[in-house]
Amino acid sequence: MAQIVTATVSEMPDSKVSLACEVNAEEFDRAVSSAAKELGSTLRVPGFRKGKVPAAVVMTQIGRENVVDRAIRSALGTWYAEAIAETGIDPVGDPRIEIGVIPGESGQPLPFTVEVGVRPPAKLGKYKDLKVPREEPNNGDDRVEEELERMVAQAASLEPTEDPAAEGDSVVVDYVGAVDGVEFDGGKGSDQLIELGAGRLIPGFEEQLIGVVKDEKRTLNLTFPEDYPAENLAGKDATFDVTVQEVRAKSLPELDDQFAEQLGHDSVADLRQDIKDRLTESEERRIDSDFRAACVDAAAENAKVELTDELIEGRARELWERTLRSMEAQGINRETYLQISGKSEEEIIGEAKEEAATGLRREATLEAVVKAEGIDPTEEQMLEALEHSAGHEGVTSTELLERIRNDRREDALKSDLASRLAVDLMVESAKPVAAPPKAD
Repeated sequence: MAQIVTATVSEMPDSKVSLACEVNAEEFDRAVSSAAKELGSTLRVPGFRKGKVPAAVVMTQIGRENVVDRAIRSALGTWYAEAIAETGIDPVGDPRIEIGVIPGESGQPLPFTVEVGVRPPAKLGKYKDLKVPREEPNNGDDRVEEELERMVAQAASLEPTEDPAAEGDSVVVDYVGAVDGVEFDGGKGSDQLIELGAGRLIPGFEEQLIGVVKDEKRTLNLTFPEDYPAENLAGKDATFDVTVQEVRAKSLPELDDQFAEQLGHDSVADLRQDIKDRLTESEERRIDSDFRAACVDAAAENAKVELTDELIEGRARELWERTLRSMEAQGINRETYLQISGKSEEEIIGEAKEEAATGLRREATLEAVVKAEGIDPTEEQMLEALEHSAGHEGVTSTELLERIRNDRREDALKSDLASRLAVDLMVESAKPVAAPPKAD
């Protein structure tokens, strides 16, 4: 694949760099033609079918500058990513991009400049043979019993009862809510199953249903929380007229060999041992992961890394954007997430600054260790690191590595693997000491 962007780096003060970039003429012309085609898809020009208007005609109709503007807006993100890959820098925060002189005709490259923060270098202190706290695994039987109780509760059934509803029971109800005697949108429900004590409804709703019996009618007097998502109801007093259709009590299965057999085990003893083995394995993985992080933190504490407020805020905003992408993948948009959290965007970013600074120090320290130790992952190490991902994708490690190289992602792979090898080095040389007990 031809190189579409060339870039050179110039260092600036305060952990920033400037990139002088140039999009080659062929790529820029392609982007302009693509933008013209996109704009022309809705353009009606006598003598041409809809969507078949030539690029030259589109530019005549709406102006070349408008087409070029669309092209730059559409492709600038890709060009910026190419410039980052070309220079191998580690950007932090949002870049400031300025477009140079725009070519007035085809066959000319497009210049642009980028100013962006970069992770500062670390001046290493001691990073090997460090005393690092390490937890001891908790393999007590109490955790096994807690898991057994959870499994039994999960297998519980709900049985109708004539007894008054108690906490932990469920009720099937119809209800109508009103504020100042007027029903409000979303305040009406039929055949709703409510678990008393689960805390899923507004404060007081479940508590005021304790003691109800089948066919009872009861009026609940409640106040919506001040931070209730529906602003028209937040802080308002409300009444709910409730009709109880049914009271259901939990019926727990017996913890016996028959229960164990339903879960694929020969006996309760066999089930207990399986739970203990799984908990032990999970605990050891967590302890190993925590110990690796603690080794890096100990080395970072001994290193000197100069972080500016601007860099820390830039990384904090990256963390916030990453959280948003994760939430959006679950169908939760920015506004909804802010309502759920009860915080403003700036408050969330402010709270993320400590995590941002820690992450930057860790990364800078690892990069310095990689350089100090001359860590350069071999072909065999890269192939081994890709085995798990390759298996999931149904290809060989060699095929996956070739794809990564074709996508110009080999440097990123090597950097990530080099960091892991640096952590391995620090972990192997570390001297574990007893970790202080965790606060309850």
